[in-house]
Amino acid sequence: MRTVQVRKYQCEDEERVKEIFTLGMSEHVPALFRFVLKQPLSQVVFMCTFCALLTISKSFLLPFVVVTLMVAGVRMTAVYMSNQNIKTCLRRDLNDITENYMKQTGACFWVAETDGRVVATVACRPNKAQPGCLELKRVSVLWSHRRMGIAKALIRTVVDFTRDRGYAAVILQTAVIQTDAHRLYEAMGFQKIREVFLPETITRIINFTLFEYRLDLQR
Repeated sequence: MRTVQVRKYQCEDEERVKEIFTLGMSEHVPALFRFVLKQPLSQVVFMCTFCALLTISKSFLLPFVVVTLMVAGVRMTAVYMSNQNIKTCLRRDLNDITENYMKQTGACFWVAETDGRVVATVACRPNKAQPGCLELKRVSVLWSHRRMGIAKALIRTVVDFTRDRGYAAVILQTAVIQTDAHRLYEAMGFQKIREVFLPETITRIINFTLFEYRLDLQR
């Protein structure tokens, strides 16, 4: 079994961290695509379009082609949403990890190594909307190193960091489509406390939300 070492971020980790984050976020595209297709609104639009074109053309070919193109458009939209989210994160806190995490009070960024190679990341920092809480962020593990307990080790690192500094709780937000993450957090004692609706028009149309989880440390 490979030995996993969790350590604090160093400047030379920057490109590797961004690569792991980008790969991890890109993996959600298929799940987002399926999520959109399963929405009642999407199914109604596809069905109405198919039936209308079938009635007009008296042929299955035209409605089949058009609906296929619409499905392809949904896939492209999922890719676009993922890419925009990646760009936003890389432009915000991941553009300067040292400044945004390592030099900030109550914040930190860690990586996990196996065989001298960075394979996972995690971070935390104070949440302005909920004083006294640290927000768990940037949990990402390379696909080839999952099911090895690395994510749990990283989350425990954040929990210990939070407790040692006297914060009341660890909170986090995760997308509705990240079902594996939901199970992991719940298995580690986090409780889902609310559902967050995003302000963007496209996310409201497809009913895309975030789940907020909380782990209380001082009881």
